[in-house]
Amino acid sequence: MSLPTMLVAFARYSRDGSFAVLGADVRFTMIMAAGSVGGAVLGGLLLGVFPDVVLIPVLAVILLVSAVKLARHD
Repeated sequence: MSLPTMLVAFARYSRDGSFAVLGADVRFTMIMAAGSVGGAVLGGLLLGVFPDVVLIPVLAVILLVSAVKLARHD
């Protein structure tokens, strides 16, 4: 479900040069990559611990907060 969103975002940011910061700040890029991998691993582990009834609302709240922060970003 998120693949189309990611592809459109990748295309958009590639066109306007937004990825230049990744090459300019390698430390930032490594921290973001480590956070992504760590979050994916932790999320996978939590699937076996918490029921869907808990995880789905938590994910919904995280996505809503992210959407609000993104909408307020200039």
